[in-house]
Amino acid sequence: MHIGVIGATGGIGSRVVTEALDRGHHVTAFSRDTTRIDDDRKNIVWKSVDVLDANAVAAVIAGLDVLISGFQPGNAAKDIADTVARSIADPTVYATAARALLKALHSHPRTRLIVIGGAGSLEIAPGVARADSDELLHETLDQIGLPRAYAAAVRGHRDALNVLRTSNRLWTYFSPAEDIAPGERTDRFRIGGDQPVLDAEGRSRISMEDAAIALVDEAELPRFVQRRFTIGY
Repeated sequence: MHIGVIGATGGIGSRVVTEALDRGHHVTAFSRDTTRIDDDRKNIVWKSVDVLDANAVAAVIAGLDVLISGFQPGNAAKDIADTVARSIADPTVYATAARALLKALHSHPRTRLIVIGGAGSLEIAPGVARADSDELLHETLDQIGLPRAYAAAVRGHRDALNVLRTSNRLWTYFSPAEDIAPGERTDRFRIGGDQPVLDAEGRSRISMEDAAIALVDEAELPRFVQRRFTIGY
């Protein structure tokens, strides 16, 4: 397959690139600025793109079977504090990116889109998501060490999902586990839909490596077209 990855230098995006290449796929890796990237791996091409510019995205995705977007403002891999600050300052950026990606697909209707989003919109009880409650959100943000103001960004991710839900394009939304970090590639996890997948201790957690497996699995064999899915141990 020919898979595009937006945010290919990021924590999840870089692992998706590696996972796809290891499986023999061709990858077009997108980042804001690729001038300093030195990558001699086979079957990969790097291109610069502004995700918020629909015409620019449309111009570089021809021939892709699947476009996986791990867009974040700033460079989360190198400066997470800057990304958090930018996300708080303009939480609408996630919905803006979703609209731009959908618009870009107007001229590429067969290309599937997988958006890596947030976990805050997962239902922790029927019809109840953390994104809908300041109390629930603040509790979670306190636990994972993010400022409470980041609640606006969590809701921004939820708004992006709602943008996708109004579209008839071939989109999929991926909500990672609440606790996602670099770790081990186990290939042993469970898949869910709109509710978080909890381990034996009641925790929603996954490694970035296993998230990459799930994303490339979905690229290869789509199970959640026009739906959201999540994973966890």
